[in-house]
Amino acid sequence: MFKGSLIALATPFDVDNRVDYTALERLIEFHVSEGSEGLVIAGTTGESATLDKSEHTELIGKAVEIVNGRLPVIAGTGSNSTAQTIQLSVDVGKLRIDAYLLVAPYYNKPMQEGIYQHFSTIADAVDKPVMLYNVPGRTVTDILPETVARLAAHPNIFGIKEATGDMQRLSQIQQLVPEDFMLYSGDDFTALEFIENGGNGVVTVSGNVAPRLMADMCRAALAGEREKAKQLDDKLQPLNKALFLESNPIPVKWGLAEMGLISPGIRLPLTPYAEEYHAEMRQAMANAGIAL
Repeated sequence: MFKGSLIALATPFDVDNRVDYTALERLIEFHVSEGSEGLVIAGTTGESATLDKSEHTELIGKAVEIVNGRLPVIAGTGSNSTAQTIQLSVDVGKLRIDAYLLVAPYYNKPMQEGIYQHFSTIADAVDKPVMLYNVPGRTVTDILPETVARLAAHPNIFGIKEATGDMQRLSQIQQLVPEDFMLYSGDDFTALEFIENGGNGVVTVSGNVAPRLMADMCRAALAGEREKAKQLDDKLQPLNKALFLESNPIPVKWGLAEMGLISPGIRLPLTPYAEEYHAEMRQAMANAGIAL
């Protein structure tokens, strides 16, 4: 289905803290020209937690219009409410999206049976494919491999974004799911290793600012060109570090603003990137060949 570098796109805001659709178009054209393989709209990096329902739907709709079929568009519609997730997903499903990204339900701390029923109920209610998203570091909830295997049997669930960065977890999932179940890293630090161990790509934060480098690394890794992939990944690692010195998407939005692609707007409770990290970020971006 989807392979390679899928960008967890940051949502640009203007000086009045409204979604900036001019900047959104600039970002999307940047990724089309730089070789990204797909876009995830309104995910964690897109500050989905701060979007109201109308903004959420409009953002995805505008993105689909701008993309105009040139890249796959995956819509982030997950939440910790099964009913609200279904309602938003059905509304967004009327747009020309290619799939959904559904995060594990956070805060509620459901049991594994609740996680299974949450995702399977949503998948029953929509008519486009679903990518699961496991990120225990943010949600506390962990979709265990056995639950992934149960969900993989659903005809509308095609893969998972696995953000633990744990290769043992990847191996456990691989042993339990069908061969055609798609596996995506959600951890830029270990994306190369993930792909080399059978993954299909990465849903990336770093690719926001270094799309060509990330896309080339993924292509080399998927082609089995290990030395080339490692050389490219070495250039990405300082950037990966700098982009997670504070909570995502604080650093990546600062980086995109430095590149002149967006304004530095970010919504509370997130705050602007601390000045003490600016020099390290600039050096990491220079190391990755990013012109400022």
